[in-house]
Amino acid sequence: MREITIYTKQGCPYCAAAKKHYTDNGIEFTEVDVFETPGAKDKVLELSGGQAIVPVIVGDGEIKIGFGGG
Repeated sequence: MREITIYTKQGCPYCAAAKKHYTDNGIEFTEVDVFETPGAKDKVLELSGGQAIVPVIVGDGEIKIGFGGG
C-alpha cells in the first residue's frame, strides 16, 4: 500500500481540493498541518526547493507542489 502525506494549512482551497480528491478516490493519506506540526514548515521548504507553498504531496517516490486537480 502506498503512503501519501499531504502538507496543508487551514483555509487553503487547494489543500481542501487535494484532500477531497484523495478521499473521493479511496486513497488514504496522512495530513500534516504546517502551522500545527513542529518542523513541518521547514520540511515543506526542503521538499519544495524553498517555495513556501501548500499543499505539498509526497508519495510513491514523488513530490508534487500545489494541486490543480487530478
